Amino acid sequence: MHHFHYSTQKLHCESVDLAAIAQLHGTPTYVYSAQTIADNYHRLKNSLSGLDVQICYAMKANSNLAILRHFANLGAAFDLVSGGELRRVVAAGGSTDRSVFAGVGKSEEEIRLALENGVFGFHVESEPELARINHVAGKLGRKAPIAIRINPDVDAKTHAKITTGKSDNKFGIPLKHAAAAYAAAAKFPHIEIKGVQMHIGSQLTSAAPFTEAVAKVVPFVEELKKLYGITYFSVGGGIGIVYQDALASGAQAWWDSKSPAERPLTPEAYGAALTPLLAPLGLKILLEPGRFLVGNAGVLLARVEYLKRGANKNFLVVDAAMNDLVRPAMYEAYHEILPLQRDTSRPAIQTDVVGPICESGDCFAKDRTLQAVGEGEIIAFMSAGAYGYTMASRYNTRSMAAEVLVSGSRFELVNAREKFESLIAGEKIPGFLQS
Repeated sequence: MHHFHYSTQKLHCESVDLAAIAQLHGTPTYVYSAQTIADNYHRLKNSLSGLDVQICYAMKANSNLAILRHFANLGAAFDLVSGGELRRVVAAGGSTDRSVFAGVGKSEEEIRLALENGVFGFHVESEPELARINHVAGKLGRKAPIAIRINPDVDAKTHAKITTGKSDNKFGIPLKHAAAAYAAAAKFPHIEIKGVQMHIGSQLTSAAPFTEAVAKVVPFVEELKKLYGITYFSVGGGIGIVYQDALASGAQAWWDSKSPAERPLTPEAYGAALTPLLAPLGLKILLEPGRFLVGNAGVLLARVEYLKRGANKNFLVVDAAMNDLVRPAMYEAYHEILPLQRDTSRPAIQTDVVGPICESGDCFAKDRTLQAVGEGEIIAFMSAGAYGYTMASRYNTRSMAAEVLVSGSRFELVNAREKFESLIAGEKIPGFLQS
Protein backbone atom coordinates (compact mmCIF):
# COMPACT_ATOMS: atom_id res chain seq x y z
CA MET A 1 0.00 0.00 0.00
CA HIS A 2 1.08 3.60 -0.47
CA HIS A 3 0.10 7.25 -0.03
CA PHE A 4 -0.66 8.33 -3.62
CA HIS A 5 -4.34 9.09 -4.25
CA TYR A 6 -6.78 11.41 -5.95
CA SER A 7 -8.35 14.19 -3.87
CA THR A 8 -10.94 16.37 -5.65
CA GLN A 9 -9.74 14.79 -8.91
CA LYS A 10 -6.15 15.94 -8.32
CA LEU A 11 -3.39 13.37 -7.83
CA HIS A 12 -1.71 13.77 -4.44
CA CYS A 13 1.35 12.39 -2.68
CA GLU A 14 0.30 12.25 0.96
CA SER A 15 -1.28 15.70 1.46
CA VAL A 16 0.55 17.46 -1.37
CA ASP A 17 -0.97 18.19 -4.78
CA LEU A 18 1.59 16.85 -7.27
CA ALA A 19 0.70 19.68 -9.67
CA ALA A 20 2.14 22.15 -7.14
CA ILE A 21 5.45 20.28 -7.22
CA ALA A 22 5.51 20.27 -11.02
CA GLN A 23 4.72 23.98 -11.12
CA LEU A 24 7.50 24.86 -8.68
CA HIS A 25 10.22 22.43 -9.77
CA GLY A 26 9.35 21.58 -13.36
CA THR A 27 9.56 18.20 -15.07
CA PRO A 28 10.82 15.50 -15.32
CA THR A 29 10.81 15.22 -11.52
CA TYR A 30 10.82 12.24 -9.20
CA VAL A 31 8.60 12.57 -6.12
CA TYR A 32 8.90 10.26 -3.10
CA SER A 33 6.57 9.63 -0.16
CA ALA A 34 8.36 9.49 3.20
CA GLN A 35 5.33 7.92 4.90
CA THR A 36 5.09 5.11 2.37
CA ILE A 37 8.76 4.27 2.93
CA ALA A 38 8.27 4.26 6.71
CA ASP A 39 5.16 2.07 6.42
CA ASN A 40 6.95 -0.45 4.20
CA TYR A 41 9.94 -0.60 6.54
CA HIS A 42 7.85 -1.14 9.68
CA ARG A 43 5.58 -3.74 8.06
CA LEU A 44 8.56 -5.80 6.93
CA LYS A 45 10.33 -5.49 10.28
CA ASN A 46 7.17 -6.46 12.20
CA SER A 47 6.47 -9.42 9.90
CA LEU A 48 9.46 -11.22 11.42
CA SER A 49 8.77 -10.29 15.02
CA GLY A 50 10.40 -12.69 17.45
CA LEU A 51 13.52 -12.95 15.31
CA ASP A 52 16.69 -10.86 15.70
CA VAL A 53 16.24 -8.99 12.41
CA GLN A 54 18.58 -6.45 10.84
CA ILE A 55 17.24 -4.72 7.73
CA CYS A 56 19.98 -3.58 5.35
CA TYR A 57 18.33 -1.40 2.72
CA ALA A 58 19.63 -2.29 -0.77
CA MET A 59 20.46 1.26 -1.70
CA LYS A 60 21.08 0.53 -5.39
CA ALA A 61 17.28 0.88 -5.69
CA ASN A 62 17.35 4.55 -4.68
CA SER A 63 20.43 6.21 -3.22
CA ASN A 64 19.34 9.83 -2.75
CA LEU A 65 20.94 11.19 0.43
CA ALA A 66 17.58 12.25 1.86
CA ILE A 67 16.19 8.74 1.35
CA LEU A 68 19.27 7.26 3.03
CA ARG A 69 18.95 9.60 6.02
CA HIS A 70 15.27 8.68 6.29
CA PHE A 71 16.20 4.99 6.45
CA ALA A 72 18.96 5.67 8.96
CA ASN A 73 16.45 7.51 11.16
CA LEU A 74 14.10 4.51 10.89
CA GLY A 75 16.88 2.25 12.18
CA ALA A 76 17.96 0.62 8.93
CA ALA A 77 21.47 -0.38 7.96
CA PHE A 78 22.50 -0.66 4.29
CA ASP A 79 23.39 -3.19 1.62
CA LEU A 80 26.23 -1.70 -0.45
CA VAL A 81 27.59 -2.78 -3.82
CA SER A 82 30.25 -0.14 -4.49
CA GLY A 83 32.66 2.21 -2.80
CA GLY A 84 30.53 5.10 -4.01
CA GLU A 85 27.50 3.72 -2.21
CA LEU A 86 29.54 3.36 0.98
CA ARG A 87 30.58 7.00 0.70
CA ARG A 88 26.92 7.97 0.25
CA VAL A 89 25.98 6.20 3.48
CA VAL A 90 28.71 8.10 5.32
CA ALA A 91 27.57 11.39 3.76
CA ALA A 92 23.98 10.69 4.81
CA GLY A 93 24.98 9.92 8.41
CA GLY A 94 24.13 6.22 8.13
CA SER A 95 25.70 3.33 10.02
CA THR A 96 28.53 1.52 8.24
CA ASP A 97 29.25 -0.84 11.15
CA ARG A 98 25.82 -2.47 10.66
CA SER A 99 25.98 -2.45 6.84
CA VAL A 100 27.15 -5.16 4.45
CA PHE A 101 29.28 -4.92 1.32
CA ALA A 102 28.09 -7.12 -1.58
CA GLY A 103 28.90 -7.31 -5.29
CA VAL A 104 30.85 -9.61 -7.60
CA GLY A 105 33.72 -7.30 -8.49
CA LYS A 106 35.04 -5.56 -5.37
CA SER A 107 38.29 -3.72 -6.08
CA GLU A 108 41.19 -3.50 -3.62
CA GLU A 109 40.39 0.18 -3.12
CA GLU A 110 36.76 -0.61 -2.28
CA ILE A 111 37.76 -3.39 0.14
CA ARG A 112 40.18 -1.04 1.88
CA LEU A 113 37.52 1.68 2.15
CA ALA A 114 35.03 -0.81 3.62
CA LEU A 115 37.54 -2.09 6.18
CA GLU A 116 38.49 1.45 7.19
CA ASN A 117 34.82 2.23 7.73
CA GLY A 118 34.24 -0.96 9.73
CA VAL A 119 31.52 -2.64 7.70
CA PHE A 120 29.51 -5.38 9.40
CA GLY A 121 30.51 -7.93 6.80
CA PHE A 122 31.68 -8.61 3.26
CA HIS A 123 29.34 -10.80 1.26
CA VAL A 124 31.86 -12.79 -0.74
CA GLU A 125 31.05 -14.00 -4.25
CA SER A 126 34.10 -16.15 -5.11
CA GLU A 127 37.24 -17.77 -3.73
CA PRO A 128 39.55 -15.30 -5.54
CA GLU A 129 37.67 -12.53 -3.74
CA LEU A 130 38.40 -14.21 -0.40
CA ALA A 131 42.11 -14.08 -1.20
CA ARG A 132 41.90 -10.42 -2.15
CA ILE A 133 40.04 -9.45 1.02
CA ASN A 134 42.56 -11.38 3.12
CA HIS A 135 45.43 -9.60 1.35
CA VAL A 136 43.99 -6.09 1.87
CA ALA A 137 43.02 -6.83 5.48
CA GLY A 138 46.53 -8.10 6.14
CA LYS A 139 48.09 -4.89 4.85
CA LEU A 140 45.84 -2.96 7.25
CA GLY A 141 46.58 -5.32 10.15
CA ARG A 142 42.92 -6.28 10.50
CA LYS A 143 40.59 -9.24 10.22
CA ALA A 144 37.82 -8.91 7.67
CA PRO A 145 34.34 -10.19 8.66
CA ILE A 146 32.85 -12.26 5.83
CA ALA A 147 29.85 -14.31 4.78
CA ILE A 148 29.95 -16.32 1.58
CA ARG A 149 27.08 -15.90 -0.84
CA ILE A 150 25.47 -19.24 -1.59
CA ASN A 151 23.75 -19.83 -4.91
CA PRO A 152 20.98 -22.35 -4.12
CA ASP A 153 20.04 -22.96 -7.78
CA VAL A 154 16.40 -21.93 -7.24
CA ASP A 155 14.39 -20.47 -10.10
CA ALA A 156 12.73 -17.30 -8.79
CA LYS A 157 10.54 -17.16 -11.94
CA THR A 158 11.19 -13.47 -12.41
CA HIS A 159 12.61 -11.46 -15.34
CA ALA A 160 15.76 -13.07 -16.77
CA LYS A 161 17.79 -9.89 -16.19
CA ILE A 162 17.05 -9.76 -12.45
CA THR A 163 17.24 -13.41 -11.43
CA THR A 164 20.31 -14.18 -9.31
CA GLY A 165 19.80 -17.57 -7.68
CA LYS A 166 20.18 -19.97 -10.61
CA SER A 167 23.33 -21.96 -11.27
CA ASP A 168 23.96 -20.12 -14.55
CA ASN A 169 23.86 -16.67 -12.92
CA LYS A 170 27.11 -14.86 -12.09
CA PHE A 171 26.30 -14.52 -8.39
CA GLY A 172 27.57 -16.56 -5.47
CA ILE A 173 29.09 -20.00 -5.04
CA PRO A 174 27.03 -23.13 -5.82
CA LEU A 175 25.70 -24.83 -2.71
CA LYS A 176 27.56 -28.06 -3.56
CA HIS A 177 30.90 -26.19 -3.51
CA ALA A 178 30.14 -23.97 -0.51
CA ALA A 179 31.62 -26.24 2.18
CA ALA A 180 34.98 -26.22 0.40
CA ALA A 181 34.83 -22.44 0.06
CA TYR A 182 34.27 -22.05 3.81
CA ALA A 183 37.09 -24.47 4.55
CA ALA A 184 39.36 -22.33 2.36
CA ALA A 185 38.17 -19.16 4.11
CA ALA A 186 39.00 -20.64 7.52
CA LYS A 187 42.65 -20.99 6.50
CA PHE A 188 43.15 -17.29 5.73
CA PRO A 189 44.74 -15.49 8.70
CA HIS A 190 42.98 -12.17 8.08
CA ILE A 191 39.47 -13.53 7.50
CA GLU A 192 36.81 -13.89 10.19
CA ILE A 193 33.84 -16.07 9.24
CA LYS A 194 30.70 -14.37 10.53
CA GLY A 195 27.77 -15.62 8.49
CA VAL A 196 26.25 -16.94 5.29
CA GLN A 197 24.28 -15.13 2.60
CA MET A 198 21.85 -15.83 -0.24
CA HIS A 199 19.67 -13.77 -2.59
CA ILE A 200 17.68 -15.39 -5.38
CA GLY A 201 16.32 -12.43 -7.35
CA SER A 202 14.06 -9.40 -7.46
CA GLN A 203 10.36 -8.68 -7.98
CA LEU A 204 9.13 -11.98 -6.51
CA THR A 205 5.38 -11.98 -5.89
CA SER A 206 5.10 -15.38 -4.22
CA ALA A 207 6.60 -16.77 -1.02
CA ALA A 208 7.29 -20.16 -2.62
CA PRO A 209 10.75 -19.38 -4.12
CA PHE A 210 11.87 -17.86 -0.80
CA THR A 211 10.79 -20.86 1.25
CA GLU A 212 12.28 -23.29 -1.28
CA ALA A 213 15.65 -21.53 -1.18
CA VAL A 214 15.77 -21.08 2.60
CA ALA A 215 14.73 -24.69 3.24
CA LYS A 216 17.44 -25.84 0.84
CA VAL A 217 20.18 -23.81 2.56
CA VAL A 218 19.15 -24.21 6.24
CA PRO A 219 20.91 -27.59 6.80
CA PHE A 220 24.14 -26.06 5.52
CA VAL A 221 23.63 -23.01 7.77
CA GLU A 222 23.25 -25.30 10.77
CA GLU A 223 26.49 -27.06 9.83
CA LEU A 224 28.31 -23.72 9.53
CA LYS A 225 27.10 -22.71 12.97
CA LYS A 226 28.59 -25.90 14.44
CA LEU A 227 31.88 -25.67 12.54
CA TYR A 228 32.62 -21.95 12.58
CA GLY A 229 30.23 -20.40 15.09
CA ILE A 230 28.57 -18.12 12.52
CA THR A 231 26.29 -15.46 14.00
CA TYR A 232 24.06 -14.44 11.09
CA PHE A 233 22.16 -15.67 8.06
CA SER A 234 21.29 -13.18 5.34
CA VAL A 235 18.31 -14.22 3.24
CA GLY A 236 18.63 -11.28 0.84
CA GLY A 237 15.71 -9.31 -0.54
CA GLY A 238 13.41 -9.67 -3.52
CA ILE A 239 9.82 -9.00 -2.41
CA GLY A 240 8.01 -7.51 -5.39
CA ILE A 241 5.61 -4.59 -5.69
CA VAL A 242 2.44 -3.90 -7.66
CA TYR A 243 2.97 -2.26 -11.05
CA GLN A 244 -0.17 -3.14 -13.02
CA ASP A 245 -2.76 -1.73 -10.57
CA ALA A 246 -0.42 0.68 -8.87
CA LEU A 247 -2.92 3.38 -7.87
CA ALA A 248 -5.64 0.96 -6.73
CA SER A 249 -3.16 -1.04 -4.64
CA GLY A 250 -2.74 1.94 -2.33
CA ALA A 251 -6.04 1.04 -0.67
CA GLN A 252 -6.69 -1.92 1.65
CA ALA A 253 -9.91 -2.59 -0.26
CA TRP A 254 -7.94 -3.61 -3.37
CA TRP A 255 -6.04 -6.24 -1.41
CA ASP A 256 -9.19 -7.47 0.32
CA SER A 257 -10.89 -7.95 -3.06
CA LYS A 258 -8.25 -10.45 -4.17
CA SER A 259 -8.43 -14.16 -3.47
CA PRO A 260 -5.38 -15.60 -1.67
CA ALA A 261 -4.16 -17.05 -4.97
CA GLU A 262 -4.42 -13.69 -6.75
CA ARG A 263 -3.02 -11.51 -3.97
CA PRO A 264 0.61 -10.39 -4.47
CA LEU A 265 3.07 -11.25 -1.74
CA THR A 266 2.72 -9.10 1.38
CA PRO A 267 5.36 -8.67 4.07
CA GLU A 268 3.02 -10.40 6.50
CA ALA A 269 2.76 -13.48 4.27
CA TYR A 270 6.51 -13.40 3.70
CA GLY A 271 7.20 -13.32 7.44
CA ALA A 272 4.67 -16.06 8.18
CA ALA A 273 6.31 -18.33 5.61
CA LEU A 274 9.92 -17.76 6.66
CA THR A 275 9.74 -17.39 10.44
CA PRO A 276 9.19 -21.12 11.15
CA LEU A 277 12.25 -21.96 9.02
CA LEU A 278 14.51 -19.28 10.51
CA ALA A 279 13.56 -19.24 14.19
CA PRO A 280 15.18 -22.60 15.11
CA LEU A 281 18.57 -21.39 13.85
CA GLY A 282 19.02 -18.94 16.73
CA LEU A 283 20.93 -16.55 14.45
CA LYS A 284 20.67 -12.89 13.57
CA ILE A 285 18.66 -12.66 10.34
CA LEU A 286 19.63 -10.05 7.77
CA LEU A 287 17.21 -8.84 5.10
CA GLU A 288 18.37 -6.79 2.12
CA PRO A 289 15.21 -5.35 0.52
CA GLY A 290 15.35 -2.54 -2.00
CA ARG A 291 12.44 -2.30 -4.43
CA PHE A 292 9.87 -3.33 -1.78
CA LEU A 293 10.81 -0.40 0.47
CA VAL A 294 10.91 2.39 -2.12
CA GLY A 295 9.34 1.20 -5.39
CA ASN A 296 5.75 2.14 -4.69
CA ALA A 297 6.89 5.23 -2.74
CA GLY A 298 7.84 7.18 -5.86
CA VAL A 299 6.43 8.61 -9.08
CA LEU A 300 8.02 10.33 -12.07
CA LEU A 301 6.24 13.48 -13.24
CA ALA A 302 6.41 14.34 -16.95
CA ARG A 303 4.91 17.06 -19.13
CA VAL A 304 3.07 16.35 -22.38
CA GLU A 305 4.85 17.95 -25.33
CA TYR A 306 2.68 16.75 -28.21
CA LEU A 307 -0.10 14.37 -29.12
CA LYS A 308 1.05 13.14 -32.52
CA ARG A 309 -1.73 11.45 -34.48
CA GLY A 310 -0.33 8.95 -36.95
CA ALA A 311 -1.96 6.95 -39.73
CA ASN A 312 -2.30 3.81 -37.62
CA LYS A 313 -1.69 4.94 -34.05
CA ASN A 314 -1.23 7.89 -31.72
CA PHE A 315 1.97 8.96 -29.98
CA LEU A 316 1.87 10.89 -26.73
CA VAL A 317 5.28 12.59 -26.61
CA VAL A 318 6.39 13.60 -23.10
CA ASP A 319 9.46 15.40 -21.74
CA ALA A 320 10.68 12.39 -19.72
CA ALA A 321 12.68 9.78 -21.61
CA MET A 322 14.45 6.46 -21.34
CA ASN A 323 17.45 8.26 -19.85
CA ASP A 324 15.21 9.26 -16.90
CA LEU A 325 13.37 5.93 -16.47
CA VAL A 326 15.03 3.09 -18.35
CA ARG A 327 13.00 0.18 -16.94
CA PRO A 328 10.44 -0.02 -19.82
CA ALA A 329 13.21 0.01 -22.44
CA MET A 330 15.54 -2.32 -20.54
CA TYR A 331 13.13 -4.79 -18.93
CA GLU A 332 9.91 -4.29 -20.95
CA ALA A 333 8.57 -3.09 -17.59
CA TYR A 334 5.03 -1.85 -17.05
CA HIS A 335 4.35 1.43 -15.22
CA GLU A 336 0.82 2.70 -14.71
CA ILE A 337 0.42 6.18 -16.22
CA LEU A 338 -2.02 8.66 -14.69
CA PRO A 339 -3.03 12.29 -15.35
CA LEU A 340 -2.46 14.71 -12.48
CA GLN A 341 -5.89 16.19 -13.20
CA ARG A 342 -8.50 13.45 -13.53
CA ASP A 343 -11.48 14.32 -15.73
CA THR A 344 -14.00 11.54 -16.35
CA SER A 345 -15.83 13.67 -18.92
CA ARG A 346 -12.90 13.42 -21.32
CA PRO A 347 -12.74 10.64 -23.93
CA ALA A 348 -10.16 7.89 -23.66
CA ILE A 349 -7.37 7.61 -26.22
CA GLN A 350 -5.23 4.68 -27.20
CA THR A 351 -1.64 5.73 -27.67
CA ASP A 352 2.01 4.89 -27.40
CA VAL A 353 3.64 6.99 -24.67
CA VAL A 354 7.11 7.98 -25.84
CA GLY A 355 10.00 10.25 -24.96
CA PRO A 356 12.03 12.67 -27.10
CA ILE A 357 15.21 10.57 -27.35
CA CYS A 358 16.30 9.57 -30.84
CA GLU A 359 15.72 5.84 -30.26
CA SER A 360 12.71 3.69 -31.12
CA GLY A 361 13.29 2.05 -27.75
CA ASP A 362 12.43 5.32 -25.98
CA CYS A 363 8.91 4.11 -25.32
CA PHE A 364 7.18 3.87 -21.94
CA ALA A 365 3.99 2.14 -23.11
CA LYS A 366 2.49 0.76 -26.29
CA ASP A 367 -1.19 1.02 -27.21
CA ARG A 368 -2.01 2.22 -23.70
CA THR A 369 -5.56 3.47 -23.05
CA LEU A 370 -5.43 6.78 -21.18
CA GLN A 371 -7.60 9.75 -20.40
CA ALA A 372 -7.10 12.28 -23.21
CA VAL A 373 -4.44 14.80 -22.23
CA GLY A 374 -3.04 17.73 -24.13
CA GLU A 375 0.11 19.79 -24.52
CA GLY A 376 1.40 21.18 -21.24
CA GLU A 377 -0.54 18.80 -19.01
CA ILE A 378 1.31 16.62 -16.48
CA ILE A 379 1.23 12.85 -16.14
CA ALA A 380 2.70 10.57 -13.49
CA PHE A 381 4.51 7.27 -13.99
CA MET A 382 3.59 5.24 -10.91
CA SER A 383 5.79 2.80 -8.96
CA ALA A 384 8.93 4.67 -10.01
CA GLY A 385 10.71 4.95 -6.66
CA ALA A 386 13.10 2.04 -7.34
CA TYR A 387 15.62 1.78 -10.18
CA GLY A 388 14.49 5.10 -11.61
CA TYR A 389 16.89 7.91 -10.84
CA THR A 390 19.66 5.48 -9.85
CA MET A 391 19.70 3.95 -13.34
CA ALA A 392 19.33 7.27 -15.15
CA SER A 393 21.87 8.57 -17.67
CA ARG A 394 22.68 11.73 -19.63
CA TYR A 395 22.06 10.19 -23.05
CA ASN A 396 21.33 12.79 -25.75
CA THR A 397 22.97 15.34 -23.40
CA ARG A 398 19.86 15.41 -21.25
CA SER A 399 20.28 16.65 -17.70
CA MET A 400 19.44 14.45 -14.73
CA ALA A 401 15.94 14.97 -13.33
CA ALA A 402 15.04 16.72 -10.07
CA GLU A 403 14.01 14.79 -6.94
CA VAL A 404 11.50 15.87 -4.27
CA LEU A 405 10.63 14.27 -0.91
CA VAL A 406 7.15 14.67 0.59
CA SER A 407 6.23 14.32 4.25
CA GLY A 408 2.60 15.02 5.09
CA SER A 409 1.78 18.48 3.77
CA ARG A 410 5.45 19.45 3.34
CA PHE A 411 7.75 18.87 0.41
CA GLU A 412 11.32 19.78 -0.34
CA LEU A 413 13.67 19.59 -3.29
CA VAL A 414 16.29 16.97 -2.34
CA ASN A 415 18.20 16.95 -5.63
CA ALA A 416 18.20 19.95 -7.95
CA ARG A 417 17.80 19.48 -11.69
CA GLU A 418 21.24 19.21 -13.25
CA LYS A 419 22.47 22.30 -15.07
CA PHE A 420 24.27 22.07 -18.41
CA GLU A 421 27.42 23.54 -16.85
CA SER A 422 27.56 20.64 -14.35
CA LEU A 423 26.92 18.13 -17.09
CA ILE A 424 30.11 19.11 -18.97
CA ALA A 425 32.18 20.19 -15.95
CA GLY A 426 34.58 17.25 -16.17
CA GLU A 427 35.22 17.57 -19.91
CA LYS A 428 37.95 19.56 -21.67
CA ILE A 429 39.17 20.23 -25.16
CA PRO A 430 42.85 19.20 -25.36
CA GLY A 431 45.49 21.71 -26.27
CA PHE A 432 46.34 19.97 -29.56
CA LEU A 433 42.80 20.73 -30.80
CA GLN A 434 42.96 24.41 -29.89
CA SER A 435 43.24 26.64 -32.93
